[in-house]
Amino acid sequence: MEISAVLAVWFSPTGTTERTAAAISQKLAAKLGVPLHSISLTAPSARDREFLFSDTDLVVAACPTYAGRLPNRIVPDLRRTLRTENRGALAVPVVTFGNRAFDNALAELCALLSGNGFRNVSAAAFVCRHAFTDKLGQGRPDRNDRRSMEAFAEQTAEKVRDLDPDGPIPPPHVPGNPEAPYYIPRGTDGEPAGFLKAKPRTDLSRCTRCGACARRCPVDAIDKTEPWNVPGVCIKCQACVRCCTRRAKYFDDPAFLSHVAMIEGAYAEPKGNRIFV
Repeated sequence: MEISAVLAVWFSPTGTTERTAAAISQKLAAKLGVPLHSISLTAPSARDREFLFSDTDLVVAACPTYAGRLPNRIVPDLRRTLRTENRGALAVPVVTFGNRAFDNALAELCALLSGNGFRNVSAAAFVCRHAFTDKLGQGRPDRNDRRSMEAFAEQTAEKVRDLDPDGPIPPPHVPGNPEAPYYIPRGTDGEPAGFLKAKPRTDLSRCTRCGACARRCPVDAIDKTEPWNVPGVCIKCQACVRCCTRRAKYFDDPAFLSHVAMIEGAYAEPKGNRIFV
C-alpha cells in the first residue's frame, strides 16, 4: 500500500510520550520514504481544532496511561479532534506507562481510533518514567527501548508495504477491555487512596512567577497571573512539577504520597514493552 506521509500525534504532558511517538514515527517515515509531520495535542489550544487525515496517511497516535486507561479529561478531545475521511487513514495506536501496567489503555485507544474511522495496522505499549516518581521507569525510554521502538516501526512498515490497498486491514490483537473501570490507586495500607481532588502546592520562597507551570498545564487548571492558585481540575499529570526549574511545585496530599510510596515498593521490577503487529 502506498503511503503519502507519516503523522506523529501525541498528548504528552511530561515529554516521554512525545519522545516515544517521535522515535517510532521517524523510523516509519524513513523506512517508507515519506515525509514526517508532527502534531502535539498537549496544549489545550491545540485541541480546539479538528485534524482531518486522508486514507494515504499513516498516523502514529500516542497517549500516556492514567490509572489503566486513557486520561478521562482528554478522551473527548481525542475523539473530537482526530478525524479521517474516505476509507480511513491507517493508524498506529501507542500508549506509554510508568512501569506498573498499561491495563486497558491500549485497547481503549484502538477502539477510539477505529470508532472514528481509522484502520489500525499495529499497536504498542512502551515503558517510560512514571510521572509521579523517578524511582519507576527511571531513564526510560532508554537505548534498549528505542531499539524496540525502531524494531516495531520496521515491522509496521513491512506490514503496510504488503497490504492490499483494496483489501481488508488485519487489525492487531490487543488485550484489554476499552470500557473497563479505571485502576483504583491504593496506599501503603492497601486501602484505596482517594486523591482526585489533590492539587499542586507552591513554595512561594522559590516561585518567581515565571508562569511556566500555567503555560505547561494541559488542562488550564493553573491561574496564569497567580500560579500558586489552581482553580481548575488537576489531572495529576505532573507537568507543572516537572517543568519548574526552581522546584517550587510539589504535591503534599497524604493519600497521593501514600500511593506513590506504594507503587515505588510494589512495581520496582523493570517491565517490558508490548508490541502487536
